[in-house]
Amino acid sequence: MSFQIKRVYDPAKPSDGIRVLVDRLWPRGVKKATVHLDHWMKDVAPSPQLRLWFSHKPERFAEFRQHYREELASNPAVPTLRKLGNHKRVTLLYGARDPKINHAAVLLAALGRKSAAPKKSRKKART
Repeated sequence: MSFQIKRVYDPAKPSDGIRVLVDRLWPRGVKKATVHLDHWMKDVAPSPQLRLWFSHKPERFAEFRQHYREELASNPAVPTLRKLGNHKRVTLLYGARDPKINHAAVLLAALGRKSAAPKKSRKKART
């Protein structure tokens, strides 16, 4: 599997492979005819309640990431997205301004794992 993220406002390139918009809302100022989009997977985006609470505030990102990972763990759209990435490059498109503090970065990390659920740390018991 090969996934990457990119702002939807950046020009499309052949190296993008399959282009998937992962925002629940259509990005402002983007014309559907010019975006070169293969799929729009609204259901893989954060829930409206979580998106509104987060509001792209950097101080909330750690908690947002935790809650979004929990949503992804039971989201039926995640396996569908993983299948798109079988032996193909998939570019996850997002509209947020910050390339590091956004839901697509969290989704990318989750897709890199076998399960979308957050990893639990294991500590060895001292003997």
